[in-house]
Amino acid sequence: MTAVTEAAAERRIRGWWFYDWASQPYATLLLTFIFAPYVKDLLGDGSAAQAAWGYGVGAAGLVVALLAPALGAVADRSGYRMRWIVLFSGLYVIGAAGLWCADPTGFSLPLVLCFFGLGLVGMEFSAIFVNAMLPELGPRAELGRISGSGWAFGYVGGLIALVITLAFLAENETGRTLIGQPPVFGLDPATREGTRAVGPFVAIWYAVSMIPFFLWLRLPRRPRTATVGRALAEALPELGRTLRRLPRTPSLLAYLMSSMFYRDALNGMYVFGGIYAAGVLGWSVVDVGVFGILAVIAAAAFAWLGGRADRRFGPKPVIAVCLVTLIAAAVLAISISREAVLWLPVAQGSALPDIAYYAVGAIIGAAGGAMQSASRTMMVRQANPARMTESFGLYALSGKATSFLAPMSIGLVTDLSGSQPAGIVPLVVLFLLGLGLLGFVRAEGERTERWHAP
Repeated sequence: MTAVTEAAAERRIRGWWFYDWASQPYATLLLTFIFAPYVKDLLGDGSAAQAAWGYGVGAAGLVVALLAPALGAVADRSGYRMRWIVLFSGLYVIGAAGLWCADPTGFSLPLVLCFFGLGLVGMEFSAIFVNAMLPELGPRAELGRISGSGWAFGYVGGLIALVITLAFLAENETGRTLIGQPPVFGLDPATREGTRAVGPFVAIWYAVSMIPFFLWLRLPRRPRTATVGRALAEALPELGRTLRRLPRTPSLLAYLMSSMFYRDALNGMYVFGGIYAAGVLGWSVVDVGVFGILAVIAAAAFAWLGGRADRRFGPKPVIAVCLVTLIAAAVLAISISREAVLWLPVAQGSALPDIAYYAVGAIIGAAGGAMQSASRTMMVRQANPARMTESFGLYALSGKATSFLAPMSIGLVTDLSGSQPAGIVPLVVLFLLGLGLLGFVRAEGERTERWHAP
């Protein structure tokens, strides 16, 4: 390979990483650490906020589950991957910017959830097409490193965006940011304009950060075998045949089912970590943001380390170790309240519950970062090489087919019990199911001859 070719290949990889950098703040700022706790402040009740957020995120996940596989199949035939990414990037930007409407003086929970869901759908759909590009970025042995470095780069972006938000935008109950100043640009703390501005900030961050992605990621266009309309007409029957063939590819089927449960549980931990701390420990938005900084630093470091472990040992052992770690973290989280840690009483006013929950955040960040990176490369190993975008559509389906299960089961159990800790128990069950099914997955992927079975 010539120096020019090597430089072009490295530039493509860096451009691909910028998608993770651009999209991560939606999860970090809106889904977990800033906007979700703000909804709790608006509703005034941790259990009510946890239930409402669960229903809203679950509804968005249902939309992704229904449409993702068909979109992947269409993209493999129409060849317009970049155009699909542009389209869904637009939904991301509109959804994030629309969260400015969460004015406490005229708060409309359905409107806020609609904008949030629109942006979340845009992020999930664009990720299908971006992830499907991974096999084209390097040899199989290097994909773990490329994926892990991408996740780490994304988490660094999320961390920088979170620090900017806490220092200059998101105000606490005194109307001050983390550095003790009112929000910048004269944003009014009385109507929480600083926190509401996080949505437009995330939209601008994404739009600017995607510029290197579109400039540097020059991959050969997939052969166009049909127009979009014809591709849709052909893709749906073929998708049906693919789904019917899944039992003949047992390793792929086991992995899709395993990841369906464990990724749903991990997303549940991300979505409800901030709301849980706000409701159970009484943390402010700024307190949750500091917790988020710690979690994101751990995620960035261990996504990078996980990518190296993936290259050496393969993705399956990395995923297994992370699942065991996350089960322990979920149990620890359930045991923490203002009065107890590990269900053992603590002195009134003790800082131990706060310290323990900070540790939970670091553990979740570390294990979650490494597991997400390894999961992406494991899907490349399991997927049909000739239908990679469709395969990642199935991956999105497996991640979203039950994506309503974690948030809605959390919402339902929280509603019925009136207890936020009890509402987290379903996540432990989902992690255990994912770990058990992982045992049926072939570490080196599906047998090649099975792709050609009738």
